Amino acid sequence: MEKLPADLQQELLPKHIAVIMDGNGRWAKNQGLPRIAGHRRGASALKELLRCCKDWGIPALTAYAFSTENWGRPAGEVDFLMSLFEGKLRQELREMVDEDVQIQFMGNLQALPKSLQAEIERSVTATQHNRGILFRVATNYGGRQEIVQACRAIATQVQEGKLQPEEIDEVLFKRYLYTADVCDPDLAIFCCGKWLIRKFTLLRRCGRISIDRSFTALCLLISSAIAVLAKSNDFRFGIWDFRLIFQFPIKVILKCIPQSKI
Repeated sequence: MEKLPADLQQELLPKHIAVIMDGNGRWAKNQGLPRIAGHRRGASALKELLRCCKDWGIPALTAYAFSTENWGRPAGEVDFLMSLFEGKLRQELREMVDEDVQIQFMGNLQALPKSLQAEIERSVTATQHNRGILFRVATNYGGRQEIVQACRAIATQVQEGKLQPEEIDEVLFKRYLYTADVCDPDLAIFCCGKWLIRKFTLLRRCGRISIDRSFTALCLLISSAIAVLAKSNDFRFGIWDFRLIFQFPIKVILKCIPQSKI
């Protein structure tokens, strides 16, 4: 178990962190490795990030792992990702149960391979009573897709006479989102220096960090970015642009330098 650094204040840490897993394939290419090696490395990094959040008392972590746009990748790469998801769920389930991790999924899961759907259902059922940390994995997810499905659900309620148009407001709308039962992220981490807002529902207000590194190299991001932000609570509803100064491998001390605040 990794203890919270002494200079951080527990009450100022974010309650919910969202991370956009991106750049694994590019990282592998830069290392002279096949893209699938980057995806394997990214899965290991996510496990370390999850454990760090749990040890530090951060109640929720959401990982945007596979977007609706990712179906456009080469078929072989998509097949590998589906197989990787399924294998990791099967392999890590016992450990998640033992470490009190509750795992949930959001997105259009019906479009996933049947065998992966079965593993998802099994892992969700096995961990549903765990309370150590809520770990959400966005799979076949798109921010626009989520808004569309919420609109359709509300329209159906209106059509059936169960809801009046004037009753529709932001509070009601959010009840139809995938994350209706969890607080909005306090902090969203976008890897590779890109603001992939089309993959992230804009209704959710949060501080944002843009990182010029692949997700693969960021398993200790919490101990750097959060260390800076949690001292003053400035991450809340702010927009920060960060650059990390570090060398791979990932078991290093990360330095986080705020360049600007908008």
